[in-house]
Amino acid sequence: MVVNKRLEKLLNTEGPLLAPSLLAADFTNLAAALAKVSGADALHLDIMDGHFVPNISYGPAIVKQLRPLWDKVFDVHLMVKHPEAWLEAFADAGADIFVFHLESTDHAHRLVQEIKKRGMLAGISLNPSTPASCLEAILPDLDLVLLMTVNPGFGGQSYIESMEKKIAEVREMIHKTGKKILLQVDGGIKEETITGAAKAGADFFVAGTSVFKADNPEAEIEKLKLRARGVK
Repeated sequence: MVVNKRLEKLLNTEGPLLAPSLLAADFTNLAAALAKVSGADALHLDIMDGHFVPNISYGPAIVKQLRPLWDKVFDVHLMVKHPEAWLEAFADAGADIFVFHLESTDHAHRLVQEIKKRGMLAGISLNPSTPASCLEAILPDLDLVLLMTVNPGFGGQSYIESMEKKIAEVREMIHKTGKKILLQVDGGIKEETITGAAKAGADFFVAGTSVFKADNPEAEIEKLKLRARGVK
């Protein structure tokens, strides 16, 4: 698969990756919010439909309007039923990574193939209660796995520390494939929790409240990356 320059840069970046979650930003001035996190590796876009999760966020029209304002990767996380129905719209809106929940569709392999045909990285997310073993059949086809460290649907929740065992399990599964597959975590990621997730094997971190609500979001991004590297 041929990737665009944004993805190429992301995939060649050394060290932990960090993507602020737009859900925690000030929606009255998104342009200013994006300017405050320009040092991030990607922007995480949480798409909620009010059915798969009990909340509604925003859709492809907003993502398309944001595309000219952000020259890095758009990491789109679909917390929706029937994510395949949204594939074309988010591809057209400028998504670079398309992540859907394994629990949300009956035809995960087909959707992964269709995502890649459109030049995007394909990712699958698991809810906290979904076992890692569910990934076994499809893992070699993925570019990214997103493990939720909170139950999806709302920002600002507390990190579920017991998920670190699952992170370590998936990291070992990825190692056995012999492939470069990003292992992302999302939920309650802050300075106090990112080190544990990193030690367990995560290499791509989503942080919403801890970044956008910080006095200095850019400095907070750097602090988080240092903590992920084990630097206090």
